[in-house]
Amino acid sequence: MELRQLRCFVAVAEELHFGRAAEKLLLGQPAVSQQVRRLERELKVELFDRSPRYVRLTPAGERFLPAARNVLAAEDAARALAADLAAPAVLRLGTISGLGERLDLILDTYQRQAPGVRVDLQSVPVRERLARLSEGRLDAAFVRGAMAESSPDLRFLPVWEDELVLALPARHPLAGADEVDLADLAALPLRLTDRRTNPALVDLVMGACAEAGFRPTLGPAHGALQDTLASIGTGTPMWTVVYAANARMTNSHRVAFRPCRTPLALPTSIAVRRSAPLPRLLLAACRQAPPTWGDQDS
Repeated sequence: MELRQLRCFVAVAEELHFGRAAEKLLLGQPAVSQQVRRLERELKVELFDRSPRYVRLTPAGERFLPAARNVLAAEDAARALAADLAAPAVLRLGTISGLGERLDLILDTYQRQAPGVRVDLQSVPVRERLARLSEGRLDAAFVRGAMAESSPDLRFLPVWEDELVLALPARHPLAGADEVDLADLAALPLRLTDRRTNPALVDLVMGACAEAGFRPTLGPAHGALQDTLASIGTGTPMWTVVYAANARMTNSHRVAFRPCRTPLALPTSIAVRRSAPLPRLLLAACRQAPPTWGDQDS
């Protein structure tokens, strides 16, 4: 039994047409028919019921199809792993600020699996990050939020979700609550990063406010999160959102961090070019890292 025989069998089983299967495999139809016949002789069973009007799987073919697909999937996985292991000595990885301990854990896990690879971290705004990835100047990139529609040449592989908490002055009455309804913040100005910097975050927060029944009054857009927290810490009535890990890492008695009663979270993905092999070692490292949280700049 040969892999090319299995590939031909699976293609015909999916197309139920030898001609279309041959086109899919970039082979001549006689070659596809010959490979399937050889497989049937090897297995000593008919896999297809053939007639001038149709091609369909026999009961034996239906039972054999999942096993054939599993063999081909294993081959793909082995090739992808080999490509990872034989990759250039540098992995150019676009990153996002605020990953903190999670990034350290990911890099430690990845480099144990690929000790000969040096990771070159590049932190740039999301649009520049995706542009570099599309142009081949990055091999993979972390991305928060859904960006697939704007980047059809890339694929986005989910790895975790980043939870957001609310930040408001410690002296505000809501600061004593265990959790806060967004609607209770309707009268307070919202300090948020500019949408061009982080469209996914801004759209998530504005959409959640709309669902809570109000359109927030926006204060001046902030650049650095610490500057915004310092402004909130003065006691001026205002609020913002912060990734939960940043809240835990921020030591300020002037700012209160409270969970939202309706949870807010952004999905984080690894983005790669569709034409490139899956970065299986990097994905595995990301999915093994225990949950921590990042900050507001994406």
